[in-house]
Amino acid sequence: MNGGGTGLAETGRIQILAPEEIRKIAAGEVIDRPASLVRELFDNAVDAQGSVIEILIEEGGIRRVEVVDDGKGIGREDLSLCTLPHATSKIRSLADLDTAVTLGFRGEALAAAAAAVSHLEILSSTDGREAWLLRTEAGIPVGIEPGRRTRGTSVRALGLFDAIPARKRFLKRDGAEGKLCRDVFLEKALAFPNVSLHFRADNKLKLFLPPVATLKERFAAVFLDPGDKDFLKEIAATGPGFTVSIVFGGPEIYRNDRRQQFVFANKRRIQEYSLMQALEYGLQGWFPNGVHPVGAIFIEIDPKLADFNIHPAKKEARFSNLGAIHHAVSSALQDLSRRSFMVQEKIGGRQDRQEDWFSGGKERDGSRKGVYPERAPDRLALEALLGGVHDFVPLPGRQSGAGVYGKDTAADEAAESAPAYGERAVYLGTIFGVFILIEKGENLYIIDQHAAHERILYDRFLAGPIPRQELLVPILFKTESSEEDEFLRANSAALEKLGVIVRGDGESWRIEVLPAAWRLSDSETVREILSLREARENMAEHWAATLSCRAAVKEGDYLDRESALALAEESFRLPVALCPHGRPVQVKISRGELYRAVRRIEG
Repeated sequence: MNGGGTGLAETGRIQILAPEEIRKIAAGEVIDRPASLVRELFDNAVDAQGSVIEILIEEGGIRRVEVVDDGKGIGREDLSLCTLPHATSKIRSLADLDTAVTLGFRGEALAAAAAAVSHLEILSSTDGREAWLLRTEAGIPVGIEPGRRTRGTSVRALGLFDAIPARKRFLKRDGAEGKLCRDVFLEKALAFPNVSLHFRADNKLKLFLPPVATLKERFAAVFLDPGDKDFLKEIAATGPGFTVSIVFGGPEIYRNDRRQQFVFANKRRIQEYSLMQALEYGLQGWFPNGVHPVGAIFIEIDPKLADFNIHPAKKEARFSNLGAIHHAVSSALQDLSRRSFMVQEKIGGRQDRQEDWFSGGKERDGSRKGVYPERAPDRLALEALLGGVHDFVPLPGRQSGAGVYGKDTAADEAAESAPAYGERAVYLGTIFGVFILIEKGENLYIIDQHAAHERILYDRFLAGPIPRQELLVPILFKTESSEEDEFLRANSAALEKLGVIVRGDGESWRIEVLPAAWRLSDSETVREILSLREARENMAEHWAATLSCRAAVKEGDYLDRESALALAEESFRLPVALCPHGRPVQVKISRGELYRAVRRIEG
């Protein structure tokens, strides 16, 4: 283990724990794949107070995992002990576990790494002048010799499980193992925004995360597109013996699963489903059904109130005050919903919504107006005008003239003879190539043509069946892992319901049928289909969102008057006026709001 940084032992030196203390801690094996090596060695680098950490892997980490830091380093005497079982600078007895503030405290990390790989090298210096190199072969130290490096430590592990073929057979393909290493790197990066991080795979720099000032900035850098970072928020909460920082996104950046939800306790990621529930409960009502917010909960807690020694890989924790933490998280988010989401500030007599992620606010009676327009009693006229799903798909070369939707005399007559829908909608025009302006009664509606069309298509695709087409030339591809193979085999029937037929065996597959509205390239098609593996039980919703986004009219697409008005009328009938990604379909501005905005007296 890298020396220093704990404050527990008086000397900070590495020692072998007494047998009675070893039996009390009784930790299990910690290295089961390359990602485990990355996790343990990263923890050591952070505990050594490294400010720049570099992860290097080859062949998915199976051939090589190396972690380099600029931390405190390890002296020669400590280096001779660091790969022995139960050797640690972090604790001296079981009582120290109650006050440990480092990520690691067990002695198995380097010992298990040395035993699991064919060759281990540790090069370290405490002052940048004197450095020492320790080599082990098959877990056995072969000597220490002088070396050269700046202050810090480099740990290089070569040939994982070379001496244990039975274990090596259970590893995934190189690409899959490399992805797991990358996932660990990103997971670790979230909790340490002040550390400069580099990730290299097969001698290529894949990721660079410079130090940033806040947890929110690091989360955005790791997971979000540059344009989405403004939808991220960070708030704090406190309780007896703990503080919590919560980073979370608005409905514009929701996900179809919980893979981008994290819980950290004292900077260590843990599996705590109840706190992920607290995140979702606190934001309940702001996301479309079946989708999930992105976010991370960072808990700093008195070590005496948490037990991190209940899982061999430290992936779980037991809290003495879990209920209080849950309440603090959900209450802080609910309070923000009441204050920040719907805060209104009077400027010149006008009610301006600030930090509002939605169109419309929450009224005193709890109802939401502006987001969910009142539904009409029926939709006969618009159904006749708009037709089926294919009429909503933009056709190549139809960006002017007849418009995207098309129109015929029979449809016009059906629309004219159908019952009126209450207040008449008046088409005022289109602005910025994306917003349709509609006057209806005492209100002005600004409708996002892409979001509206996308939601309409989404609802129709879910109602099914999805029209499909057989490909003249099948799309051939190879999978990267046995998990992808199993997904395609186990979900062939479900995929067929989504308009996709994939056949194959082993690594070689072919796509024979796709939805009729599909417009993506071969590589994008393969990627989208395999991404359904992450959607799990929400596969149909995820696929419908993908189809609708690709098929909907885009910003800049021309709509003639009739098509724009038809799309607007249909958007008023949506049961949920949010696009599948959570953005509002329309904004409603009342006559009174407009008058107050220009300080005009209504006559």
